[in-house]
Amino acid sequence: MDIRETISVAIDALRANKVRALLTSLGVIIGSASIVLVVTVALTSQKFVISQIEAVGSNLLWAELVRSSDIAPPLSYEITYGDLNAVKSGLPAVVEAAGIRELPMEVVVGGVSVPVNLIGVTEGYQMIRRLVIFRGRYFDSVDMETRNKFCLISEHLARRVFGVENPVGRDVRMGELTFTVIGVFRERVSTFGQSEIHDDSVITPFTLMKYYTGTDALRTLYVQTAKHEDVDSVERQLAQLLHSRHPADAGYEIHTLIAILDIARRISRGLTIVLIIIAAIALLVSGIGIMNIMLVTVTERTREIGIRKAIGAARREILYQFLIESFLISGGGAVLGILIGIAIPVTIQSFLPGNLRVPVSPLSVIIAFVVSCSTGLFFGYLPANQAASLQPVESLRYE
Repeated sequence: MDIRETISVAIDALRANKVRALLTSLGVIIGSASIVLVVTVALTSQKFVISQIEAVGSNLLWAELVRSSDIAPPLSYEITYGDLNAVKSGLPAVVEAAGIRELPMEVVVGGVSVPVNLIGVTEGYQMIRRLVIFRGRYFDSVDMETRNKFCLISEHLARRVFGVENPVGRDVRMGELTFTVIGVFRERVSTFGQSEIHDDSVITPFTLMKYYTGTDALRTLYVQTAKHEDVDSVERQLAQLLHSRHPADAGYEIHTLIAILDIARRISRGLTIVLIIIAAIALLVSGIGIMNIMLVTVTERTREIGIRKAIGAARREILYQFLIESFLISGGGAVLGILIGIAIPVTIQSFLPGNLRVPVSPLSVIIAFVVSCSTGLFFGYLPANQAASLQPVESLRYE
């Protein structure tokens, strides 16, 4: 008997027990669909988290003076506007740098007072913090040079103070000064209050803040590199530059998002491994189910096996027949499971935000198919070997 006839006999045997074959492959369907879905969910979540972090700036560094006590440090320790210019001119890998200084203030509009975070910003701040201006405009070079009393307010503050009215061109009072609102901004990617930008924030030119406070001290110095591969070298250069321009006992902290990105990737990989193990357990259970059903099938078909051996079927042909049945059950279940695993992400894609994509990994499809078929063959070998080992005379006597 050639292999084509063996396959034909195996298919006919499965057709004779369609319901049993379908129920047997159910575990494989669930297991293979789980592998595809697990990898898809892991990839989607990883890309989403990493994109959120990278949107804040994977090539971003920021330096701050270490403040060890409530006592104000000497002015010689403070990061200054001169440090900012030295970074721009002295570090070739830096494409942009900006500084900020914050003051707690209260905005007074129409007799209503709202506590805000007033942020004095230098040129380049919008590019580094990726602010979105959806009403009005941002500061231009003239505003920075002439110290115009202009400000931009956060979207949340605009709704809170002005309601549905357009705040652009309106005046707000902070302290002894009256500012004209020239724009409304928001963060391109939310930092959830972990940056200087809060719900109720106002930004104004640093030159104006410097003029009224009499100091050019910066609380935070932001530095942006051309590529995230340059972050480590720029971090060392920035630390050396700050220590060379200030007293030796002044301490500075330089932060980056590289460590957070690495942690996010490791967590995602760990979760993916755990979920794949769970899916593998489902396939293991389905493999045991295949083995049990095939053992029952061998017992039920003992006389059939005896007749086939009596008319000349070799041991190898009986073995191949039952292995092919196991392969068809597991392979068919794998195909159905993979189709389900692909259909679910494709279906829900239309319900997700436009910037969120659900990628289906081709590698997960291949792994799901190979592992499922291998499971069927592995667990199908014992019943197949048992069937091939039956003696013809004993099999014909079986009732």
